[in-house]
Amino acid sequence: MKYPWIDEYLLNKRSVTKDLQSDWNWIRYHIGGKMFAAICLDPEDKPYYITLKLDPEEGNFLRTQYEDIVPGYYMNKMHWNSIKPDGKVPDDLLRDLLDKSYDLVLKSFSGKKQREILNLSCCGTDCEKCGFLGSMCKGCNATNGKVFHAPADKACPIYSCCVQKHKFANCAACDDLPCDVWRATKDPNLTDLQFEATIQERVHNLTAK
Repeated sequence: MKYPWIDEYLLNKRSVTKDLQSDWNWIRYHIGGKMFAAICLDPEDKPYYITLKLDPEEGNFLRTQYEDIVPGYYMNKMHWNSIKPDGKVPDDLLRDLLDKSYDLVLKSFSGKKQREILNLSCCGTDCEKCGFLGSMCKGCNATNGKVFHAPADKACPIYSCCVQKHKFANCAACDDLPCDVWRATKDPNLTDLQFEATIQERVHNLTAK
């Protein structure tokens, strides 16, 4: 296979798991328990297709441009596409298609479920790494934004803006990321430099492919 980087690339995506479907001899990659990509193996365990999900219009267009992209093998032909592992599809294009497949399947879940799957708050905070989790706070997703630093009986201003007002799964959907609401929630115990570092980390968590 000319794409030896695929396994590492997919497993580096947040919350991705993989298994071997022995009946089909497919290596499957999942997000939230749903498959978004698979490497189909022949009886000698050599890849013969890379299967992924795409918007139907894009899938149809790409099939006209690349003879190595065909309707999904043993999958819904409208939404799934299979790519020959030794064909002429450029590496960068395949990475982009895998990213899109991951995003499509992730976004098939509700916004709340997406945040749970990614184990991130709407602002990109990894609650598992927060020292207040389990003591002063149960986490953003568990409390619907009513975290320990929020106003009494109200959601954090970021959660209120992102989830309650705009109905986004997380702030990655906002064109103003990071916005003034983010910057108005500065922890007074942090220096400006430290606060900026937390912003960059959260943006990375939300946007990293």
